[in-house]
Amino acid sequence: MDAAATLFARDGYAATSLKAIAAEAGVSVQSVHLAGPKSSLMLAAFERTFAGDEGRHSLAERPALVEIMAEPDIDVALGAYVDFLAEANERAAPVWSAFRAAADADPAVRALYVDIEQRRMRDMHVGAGWAVSRGLVAEAGASRAADVLGLITGPDTYLHFVGSCGWSLEAYRDWVARSIRVLLDS
Repeated sequence: MDAAATLFARDGYAATSLKAIAAEAGVSVQSVHLAGPKSSLMLAAFERTFAGDEGRHSLAERPALVEIMAEPDIDVALGAYVDFLAEANERAAPVWSAFRAAADADPAVRALYVDIEQRRMRDMHVGAGWAVSRGLVAEAGASRAADVLGLITGPDTYLHFVGSCGWSLEAYRDWVARSIRVLLDS
């Protein structure tokens, strides 16, 4: 997966062959085939670079997020969440960019892209539910908070500010933290 992520980020999906992934990983092409079709490798490469592992389970089930959501101090929890997101988006943004571009050209990748976006939005609803449980968002505003949270924290937003606008990771992180605070205070 690391080799696939490296090549997808550097060369793009279309230019990355299974043979190239095998060569980068130092394994046989047959070993790469065992990991699934190229589209599945794209998804797994993104999941691994973003969250550290692969799979359909929610971010809220991953140990780092479980710990953050259990933190009793809201400011500490939000700071840890923003740190997690900034680091995850920094690692995964190049792969996400390739994933998004591949989704425009390959129907199999498009289906996986739609699925991961749906899962990401379910995670945003979990986050909004956490905010409701902490008294930060009214229950009636939870769905809208999830929508806005999805925009604030998504890899496309990271790519815009850091990639296109040239912001530092720290400036991006500070913007995310302030934006989440504004969302929660409204």
